[in-house]
Amino acid sequence: MNQTTERPPLPDHLSIDARSPHHVAAVFEHDVGIRFNDKERMDVEEYCISEGWIKVPAGKSRDRKGNPLLIKLKGKVEAFYR
Repeated sequence: MNQTTERPPLPDHLSIDARSPHHVAAVFEHDVGIRFNDKERMDVEEYCISEGWIKVPAGKSRDRKGNPLLIKLKGKVEAFYR
């Protein structure tokens, strides 16, 4: 399989929230995976590789604007394209 589009390099800090300054739309055109402490996670909202943390939803709780409440987990973070 020959890919015609080049994948952009994965940034150190990335967020899925379009309002965030760390959102890079070109990265989300491809399927991105996150491995946290050697386990693949599917619920990551934001990550930072250099600082070693991810943000994930805290259950079903929401803030007053309807966005999920996020908790920060620290550990070894790896980002990759699937």
